[in-house]
Amino acid sequence: MKKNLIALWGDLVDLKDLVIAIVICSVTTMGSFFLAPAQNTTKQLFFGLGGAVLGFIISTFLIKPKRNVIMEDDD
Repeated sequence: MKKNLIALWGDLVDLKDLVIAIVICSVTTMGSFFLAPAQNTTKQLFFGLGGAVLGFIISTFLIKPKRNVIMEDDD
């Protein structure tokens, strides 16, 4: 099975996982932003930032790393 990998910031990333992470973070950020009181722009900012962090946490649990790390001794 061929993966769609793209180079992003010097690393190879699976395109499907990248799109899933972007969608999750966008939904949680905008959802939290719109849950904040409309009269208070400071709370909207903090709710949006909290939603972004929540989206990041959800993405880390749903998308597993695909990198194989092999540790070798210096002997």
